[in-house]
Amino acid sequence: MAVKQQFTSFEDAIANSDLPILVDFYATWCGPCQMMSKILEQVNIELNGQVRIMKIDTDRYPQIASSHQIQALPTLVMFKGGQSVDRIEGVLTAEQLIDRIGQFL
Repeated sequence: MAVKQQFTSFEDAIANSDLPILVDFYATWCGPCQMMSKILEQVNIELNGQVRIMKIDTDRYPQIASSHQIQALPTLVMFKGGQSVDRIEGVLTAEQLIDRIGQFL
């Protein structure tokens, strides 16, 4: 289940997480992003608390997208220990995404 949370800064949220964080950089007008949203819900259920999933709307937070060099949507960035450890552009199936991020759990 997705939980809305407020942070003083994106960087603080990433740096202070005890779990790996998968960040979905998306836009509301992006069709593939909408597809990815449903896939992320499934991944969240299957991984059952092993990873935190965070969504960043690039239209609302362009400075965050720019600082992380987001060029395409959707882009998923995996953070562990406050550092970016993997980047995925485009849509994957839930199984492909679980396989890809499994090495960081």
